Amino acid sequence: MTTSQTPSVAPATDPTTPAPASGRWARVPGFGRPTARFVYWWAIALLVANVGIVATGGAVRLTGSGLGCPTWPRCTDDSFVPHGALGVHGVIEFGNRMLTWVLTVVAIATWIAVLRYARSARRDKWLVTLLALGIPFQGVIGGITVLTKLNPWVVSLHFVLSMALVSGATVLVYRLRPGAPPAPPATPGRRLGRSLAWLQYLVTWVAIYLGTVVTGSGPHAGDTDAKRNGLAPDNATQLHADAVFVLIGLAVAIGIFTRVLALREQRTAYTFLGLIAVQGILGVVQYNTGLPIALVIAHMTVSALLLIAATWLVLQFGRTGSADAESTEPANTTSVSTGS
Repeated sequence: MTTSQTPSVAPATDPTTPAPASGRWARVPGFGRPTARFVYWWAIALLVANVGIVATGGAVRLTGSGLGCPTWPRCTDDSFVPHGALGVHGVIEFGNRMLTWVLTVVAIATWIAVLRYARSARRDKWLVTLLALGIPFQGVIGGITVLTKLNPWVVSLHFVLSMALVSGATVLVYRLRPGAPPAPPATPGRRLGRSLAWLQYLVTWVAIYLGTVVTGSGPHAGDTDAKRNGLAPDNATQLHADAVFVLIGLAVAIGIFTRVLALREQRTAYTFLGLIAVQGILGVVQYNTGLPIALVIAHMTVSALLLIAATWLVLQFGRTGSADAESTEPANTTSVSTGS
């Protein structure tokens, strides 16, 4: 008597489901086998943290707490923490230094997530590494700022580097977003749009830097005894305003351009246009009301949001054909709508 045996068939597995994690990271939720969504949200956390440090850094300067901790890396010559004699300014400055550690933790977590994500492209790994290294470098620049007694040109460099990290984190978020739609074909209209987007991005940087020059000439230098850059505040403000006027013209032109051609970048173009309108209103009101602290912080925060929008628009216009195919998730992967 013969019997036949039916070969066993392994159960089908979903290729989009991460395999069980093993090794040292197996017990760390999410990091054992990172998913696209997990890595994406860590990238967003890094972007938000970088914007947050811009706002809190502005609060330090605007409250005159730039030298609340008079030395670096210690708060005083004999202590890492402020003491009562330093008053509220010491608390504010020390608090901002502690927030830098929060940013550091977020940067390290994002770096680990991206490096462990199976579908991370080499460029994404390089980018997140540079962003992570930018945090300690930013701390060094901050230390130089304190040791030079808030030299206005060093202060401006400190802010510019923060904004560079914001722009870089925006690129990381864009590249890692799951479920990205297919890239549209290259057309003459899109090539022109890419040039306009790059021009808007560059002018945004010019306006941001000139804003730091205005700050260096104005009353909010971070400490009552801090040196100013020696420029006339009215002249510096006018130069900054001229750059903003050019930026407004570009934003209107790009908004009309994307509307007429019905490009998918239209939403981002309109977002930038709305932000520059808000920024213009904040700038005029703060100038005519004696630079109140709350409005200046809002002005700085919107500057970061403008740079995010300008960066995003460049990235959208830069996608052509299958250039981003390696970072696009399969159609059956759970995705997050990005509106791009």
